[in-house]
Amino acid sequence: MKEYFAFQWHITDECDQRCKHCYIFSEDNCKKPEAMTWNQMQKTFENCLDFCRTFGRLPYFYITGGDPILHPDFWKLLSLFKEHEIPFTILGNPFHLNTQVCQKLKFYGCQKYQLSLDGMRKTHDWFRKPGSFDCTLEKIQCIKEAGIRSVIMTTVSGKNIREVPDIIDTVVKYGADVFAFARYCPTSEEKEIGITPLEYRELLDLCYKKFRKYEDEGCSTYFNRKDHLWTLYEYEEGIFKIPEDAQEGMIYGGCNCGNCHMTILPTGDIYACRRVQNSKVGNVLKDRISDVWVCRMEEYRDYGKFEKCSRCELLAWCRGCPAVAAGKDGNFYGVDPQCWKEV
Repeated sequence: MKEYFAFQWHITDECDQRCKHCYIFSEDNCKKPEAMTWNQMQKTFENCLDFCRTFGRLPYFYITGGDPILHPDFWKLLSLFKEHEIPFTILGNPFHLNTQVCQKLKFYGCQKYQLSLDGMRKTHDWFRKPGSFDCTLEKIQCIKEAGIRSVIMTTVSGKNIREVPDIIDTVVKYGADVFAFARYCPTSEEKEIGITPLEYRELLDLCYKKFRKYEDEGCSTYFNRKDHLWTLYEYEEGIFKIPEDAQEGMIYGGCNCGNCHMTILPTGDIYACRRVQNSKVGNVLKDRISDVWVCRMEEYRDYGKFEKCSRCELLAWCRGCPAVAAGKDGNFYGVDPQCWKEV
C-alpha cells in the first residue's frame, strides 16, 4: 500500500463556470449547487483522519469543488489543515487568485494549485467561458511567486486532441511546474470521448517525443504521465520493463481506485472515483470511512474481474482507465475504449 491516502474533497459545487465536460452539471446545468456546512466539514475531516489512523496511512487532501475558494469557510478549513500539519493541493479556477491570496494559500500549507487548459484560446474558452484561457495563463506566475507549484491539467477529447501539442508548448512557455492530461469520461452512455485507440496512441507517441525534447533541453516543467495507458505505450517502446522480481498477485501501479484514493462530495457522499458516475459507496456524514473501505469498496480491488486487463501481462501496472470504460457502457470492468493492445 502507498504511504499516502488521497481524499479528493469537493467542499462546494459553487463555481464561476459551467464547463461543457463538468461532471457536476453535465446532465443538469441548472442544478442547485451543494455545499458542506462548517460542522459537516469538521466531521468529514475527523472521519478521514480516523481512517488513516486505522489503516496506518498518511492523509493527503485535494480540495476542490466547484471552486473551493468560493466556500465561505474555505480559509477555516485550511486553518484546520495547518493545525494538523496535513499537506494539500487545491484544484480550482484562476479568477479569484492574486498575490495576496496565493501568499495566504502558501501560509496555510498549500503545496500545489491545479488549473485547467482544455485547448488553445478559442477551444478552451468554448469549453469554459470567455477570458478563461488568458486568465489561467496569467495566474501561473502568481502561483509560482508564492512558492506553490503550478499544475496545468488538460481533459482530452475528440474536440481538442489536435491541440494538445500546442498546449504543451504554451505551458512550457509560461513556466508551469507540472503538466498532465487525462481523457474525458462520458457521463452517460449516449456520450463518448470521440478518440479511436490508434489516434490516442499517436497522441502519446507525439507527446512522449515532445516531452523528451524539452527534458533534454533542461526544461523545468515536469511532465506527469498520468494516464495509465502511458504504461502500455512505454512497455511497447521498451521504456518500461516488467521487473524480474515482480510478485504474482501484487498491484504495483495503475488506477488508484480502491487502493489509495476516494472522493467526497458536498453532500457527504463517498465515491470510489468521482469520474465513475455509479461508484457511490457511502456517506461520510453517516458512515465510518473505515467500514466503507472494508465492506463496500472491496469490489474495486477485485482485479480478476477486468474483462480484458485480467488477461494482460500489464494487469499489475496499467489497467487503462476504468472510469473511461464505465463512462462508455456503465461497466467499471469493461474494456478501456482507447486501449489498442490485443490480448
